Amino acid sequence: MSKKLFTNQELKLLKKHPYVKTVSEKGITYSDEFKAIAIKEYEEGKSSREIFEQAGFDIDLVGIERAKSAVKRWRSAYKEKGLSGLEDSRKHHSGRPSDRVLSIEERYARLEAQNALLLAENELLKKIELAERMLRKKK
Repeated sequence: MSKKLFTNQELKLLKKHPYVKTVSEKGITYSDEFKAIAIKEYEEGKSSREIFEQAGFDIDLVGIERAKSAVKRWRSAYKEKGLSGLEDSRKHHSGRPSDRVLSIEERYARLEAQNALLLAENELLKKIELAERMLRKKK
């Protein structure tokens, strides 16, 4: 991430841009549409700077390194997962636990999964212990 912090005036300007979803003083979240356009234009031979300038961004405001790293990040995500790799994954997973009350079936399924994990962990620990005993016997 860039070390440049945006001023309040720059934040207001960036928020008005149609290809900007959100902006903070530290970073910009671009729309999925812009990411797809950027990938397409990059494959046609345009540079990161050209892509951002043609989209109406002030490259001095955004920063050339920020633009280059964004396009590089989007290209690798596109190669790996296609268009779905360009979607903002934060909109589906906020990282906060769900506040809703789980049904009995959901709690049961969660406990079964937890139990299976603990059983697998115990089996792994047994194998490690056995391997350590075998090593001690050989010495």
